[in-house]
Amino acid sequence: MRIRRKPWARPELAVCPFFVDDAAANKGKWNSVFNKRQPLCLELGCGKGGFAAKIALENPEVNFLAVDIKKDMLGVARRNIVSLFEENNRQVDNLIITAFNVEQIEDMLSEEDKIERIYINFCNPWPRGKHHKRRLTYPPKLEKYKKFLKKDGEIRFKTDDLPLFNDTLGYFEQTGYEVVYKTNDLHNSDVKDNILTEHEIMFSEEGIKINYCIAVHK
Repeated sequence: MRIRRKPWARPELAVCPFFVDDAAANKGKWNSVFNKRQPLCLELGCGKGGFAAKIALENPEVNFLAVDIKKDMLGVARRNIVSLFEENNRQVDNLIITAFNVEQIEDMLSEEDKIERIYINFCNPWPRGKHHKRRLTYPPKLEKYKKFLKKDGEIRFKTDDLPLFNDTLGYFEQTGYEVVYKTNDLHNSDVKDNILTEHEIMFSEEGIKINYCIAVHK
């Protein structure tokens, strides 16, 4: 997602208590960065932070780490997170945002971080064949995630792009993940705990169906 430069983003992040600037320095130690030790989940490419804010607010017994490469985007996310938590009279105590290139995600996470679940929502589909290797669900990346995703941990994946979704189901099979749930119409499925993202709302309003799956690291 492209975003215009926001001069206020970096100064606001610099004083934000739930922003971590040096992600790599916390490799293997993320659980100690949160106020309370509890299950830790990860969102790759958190964008404007709407999903991270909602899921953290609704699940205070879980810690969430939301990653995006762009600090300007994280500046917007910070404001959205603060706004939602303040509306609900809650302090942001189970959510951390950090800037990092998810292409090198193994440089900021390790087995000691014990990630319970990874959320990948509406990532770039990179439709041209020569660009498939940049997909967040491409097999070498799924192998990387195994380094910090706990055994029996989940990857929850949502996309509006059917070719990407079908390819991803194949990627999971190639890399030994077990797909335990899949649907090509999430909003008319039996999933009860879905949290809408900004993209999801936009696509749904256009009548585009949402593809969704859960894959388990075996």
